[in-house]
Amino acid sequence: MSCPICAKPGDPAYRPFCSRRCADIDLGRWLKGSYAIPSDDPVEAEDLQNISPEADERKRPH
Repeated sequence: MSCPICAKPGDPAYRPFCSRRCADIDLGRWLKGSYAIPSDDPVEAEDLQNISPEADERKRPH
């Protein structure tokens, strides 16, 4: 199996990646939301528009 990031042969220690570097690149993409699946669902879009930064701040412990 080849590395999904750079296409080099995979290393069993970092499966399915070839190195720690490629595994970290993939993790960074997940954390940034690069792999998010777009939605055309109007209810989901409404929910996202109704989220305010103030509401998010209230949820965080001080």
